Amino acid sequence: MGGLGLRDLLGVLKDKASLSKAALLSKPSNVALQVAVLKATTHEPTNPPSQKQVAALLSFGHSSRLTASACIDALMGRLHQTRNSAVALKCLVIIHHIIRRGSFILQDQLSIYPSTGGRNYLNLSNFRDNASPESWELSSWVRWYATFLEQLLLTTRVLGFRFSSDSDKGEYRDKITALLNRDLLKEMGALVGVVEEICKAPDSLFLQGNRLIQEVISLMDEDYRSTQKEISFRVDELRQRVNSLSFEEAVELVRWLKRLENCKQRVIGLLFMNKKNTMIDVFWDSIGDVKTKIGSVKNYEEGKLLETGRLKKGSESDRFDGRVLRLGDPVNFSSSRFSLDLVTRQV
Repeated sequence: MGGLGLRDLLGVLKDKASLSKAALLSKPSNVALQVAVLKATTHEPTNPPSQKQVAALLSFGHSSRLTASACIDALMGRLHQTRNSAVALKCLVIIHHIIRRGSFILQDQLSIYPSTGGRNYLNLSNFRDNASPESWELSSWVRWYATFLEQLLLTTRVLGFRFSSDSDKGEYRDKITALLNRDLLKEMGALVGVVEEICKAPDSLFLQGNRLIQEVISLMDEDYRSTQKEISFRVDELRQRVNSLSFEEAVELVRWLKRLENCKQRVIGLLFMNKKNTMIDVFWDSIGDVKTKIGSVKNYEEGKLLETGRLKKGSESDRFDGRVLRLGDPVNFSSSRFSLDLVTRQV
């Protein structure tokens, strides 16, 4: 990484200029908020926002809805106006903390941003910072991280609660048993989507030792563990419902489980450095067991269905054979006054 280069020095000057501008031009009620956003998202390329800086921003979610809205607007404005990969990545780290630990009012304002659209597209798929090889690689993290956070927000909406939070999930586990099969499968799909996005994280050989990237991976690791728990709850519930799954539902579940298994090696290598872990093995073994059980039950049911179909077909033929006219049988018309005997004609 080395010492500060010209670009880093310019970044420091920009940060100071931005702080001065915020103090002079911002509304008095928003000065503290603007300053907090700028201090947490400096141009320094390696250090993530400190816990104190994150806490300061999260505190704005414990005030009025207007203040929470101004906080999100300031953060999103900083994110979309910058062309610096470190600044953008720090903005996304703050957003991640809001998703995980922010107050309801702060998360609500995030979920409806922009206020005219309410779709919360972070819209960073074209982000590029080509000032240096390091910033170029950080840019790939910005693009991926934004997509990952969008998937987190989508999954939160599907589940109806903050699955990545540290709060007690007991009440939600109870609700799982009351869900219809199709709703359970929909939630499975959203959760598998989170794991698949984790697998798309860029390789970061050039950024080894970058504390900002390490912070992102640490947050992602926490989300993976929460996601794994939520998947386990639903897999256990669906395991008990195998006999009640329709053929289409069974096919959909197997599809999600296969896509999940395709992520196994990448997840273990990225988050666990390929280390042996009993809990990891138990999770993946349970996925395989459910797939096997679905295959056994549905193959048995398919066999019974085919067998029943053949029996029905045979009995129907028997009934039909009883109605086939044979030479010499009388033909009864709708009127009982007429009957006709079939006779052979001599050639």
